Amino acid sequence: MNTKQIDYCIELAHTLNFSKAADNLFVSQPTFSYQIKLLEDEIGFTIFDRNGKGASLTPAGAQFVTYLTGMREEMKRAIEQGQNFSAKYTDSISIALMVRQALFFLPEAIRTFWKTNPDIQIEPKFQYENSLELFLKEEADILFCLKEQTKQLSNSTVHELFKSRIYLITTKEDPLAAKNVITEEDLYGRTLMVGGGSPDALRKVQHRLMSTGKIDYFNSPDHDSTLTNVAAEKGVCLAPGFLNDHSGQFAWIPFDCKEHFNCVLCTHKNDNRENLKSFINLLKKLYKDTVAFPL
Repeated sequence: MNTKQIDYCIELAHTLNFSKAADNLFVSQPTFSYQIKLLEDEIGFTIFDRNGKGASLTPAGAQFVTYLTGMREEMKRAIEQGQNFSAKYTDSISIALMVRQALFFLPEAIRTFWKTNPDIQIEPKFQYENSLELFLKEEADILFCLKEQTKQLSNSTVHELFKSRIYLITTKEDPLAAKNVITEEDLYGRTLMVGGGSPDALRKVQHRLMSTGKIDYFNSPDHDSTLTNVAAEKGVCLAPGFLNDHSGQFAWIPFDCKEHFNCVLCTHKNDNRENLKSFINLLKKLYKDTVAFPL
């Protein structure tokens, strides 16, 4: 199977007409039909049922074309990235993190680093659940994570970055938004959203609150769903400060507890590039120099 056959197959799935698909791709219909037949012979099943009016996708063909379309898009992005890289950059540093706001100073770090290293690409890779896997597969040079997660990482170097506390998130109109600090008693009679892959420290606080029997709660599958429910005034939630995008849409009030999160960066032990060390040190400096920044 080659890229030409992939393009032919996707185009025919779109038009369901051999003649029209061949015209759209500027090839003769016999050549087009022959390439589709070669592809079906290679993979061992029929993609298209032929009829007098044109073609229709078989059930297996529909699934196959869906996969091909995704693969073609990935290939297109890979080619574009390669073209960009070869034209502008001599090296690349990739950093895996769950969401953009987790590293608030990342854009500033990239901007500052680029001024003295314009030939080095900094590539963020956002994977809410699989950023650790990206790093383990060595598809990312840097991993942002919690220190507790580093126990799973061998042959890596851990760089302490910042400590993040727990906050209560409410709408800005909520009476609790006027408080400077939230205590356990402030949440009595309220509905707390929990779950969504909460880190250990946060789960500990949530369980402590729920065990009082004075707080209603319901499970929310992920952080975005939780924020949507907060905006709809269905409840409030506790979250790590590093998830705050500082957009001002919600009130983030510090919660009075001893639990916190140790946020770190991990690099591969065998990666001794000087530009990688420089970028790590730049991020550490940005966080160190802004000690008053709410985290």
